[in-house]
Amino acid sequence: MKKIIVICGPTGIGKTTVAIRVAKRFNAEIIGADSMQIYKHMNIGTAKPTSEELKLARHHLVDFIDPKDDFDAGLYVKNADQAIEKITACGKIPVIVGGTGLYIRALLHGLFRSKPICEQTVSQLTAELEEQGNQSLYEKLEKCDPKAAQKIHPNDSFRVIRALEVYQTTGRLISDRQDTHNFDELRYNSLKIGLFMDREKLYDRINKRVDLMLEQGLLHEVTTLAEMGYSFDLKPMQSIGYKHMGMFIKNEVDWTEAVRLLKRDTRRYAKRQFTWFRQDKDIHWFEPSQVDLAEKLIKQFLT
Repeated sequence: MKKIIVICGPTGIGKTTVAIRVAKRFNAEIIGADSMQIYKHMNIGTAKPTSEELKLARHHLVDFIDPKDDFDAGLYVKNADQAIEKITACGKIPVIVGGTGLYIRALLHGLFRSKPICEQTVSQLTAELEEQGNQSLYEKLEKCDPKAAQKIHPNDSFRVIRALEVYQTTGRLISDRQDTHNFDELRYNSLKIGLFMDREKLYDRINKRVDLMLEQGLLHEVTTLAEMGYSFDLKPMQSIGYKHMGMFIKNEVDWTEAVRLLKRDTRRYAKRQFTWFRQDKDIHWFEPSQVDLAEKLIKQFLT
């Protein structure tokens, strides 16, 4: 199997900086694994790599989808597979970087053992997962198939989505079929590096990053998107940052409240990301300042 490196962790922790250093050291190219950085015109609020950072290392799957276009984990895997093929064909190492755990897990293990019964249903459930988090879907499963819910961890969104898909599409319970997915299949030989730091320190970084985004013109970016015809009802426009600026533009909240909610929701999102990645026992955890140690592990992996 092709060897790939994964660098993951919560928002605001410094994944891009670490990834660029790793890419330069190991003759690698970066493949984004961020469900928002894929969109064109959405730069400040998604903390996309800057033009200077893009010059330091080649990036793939960043800034290539129109916000009006549908995109899900299945399409991500298809595009990421193609990027990995191109990178390895050039004799370079693919480095997957991002905080969208669903994308990373789908890339490494596949979405399902077999073809989904209804891809549209899977896409809708995936969108709900990204917008509302694991708990919303798990509560649905508890209501329709409590037996399956007892066997599936609330954070195991793959199995939750599969069970809900079976029920919503066929009306049958997955617990009656014993049709669960262990996700044991490995699509790539991967080394997973996770970044962490003290929670209060991370929350302080997040608050400061929000302030920086506002200084850089987040409000103007969202206003421009609206003027370009991108509705506030679009899924990307309902994401963190864009939703909050939209609330202010529509006079639903004042500026102080919009900023407060933006910081709060970003911190909550980081907490959900930590919860997701902590379920993966194969991740090697380092603080961003410990990149030297991470590079030693990468060197061993690639040797």
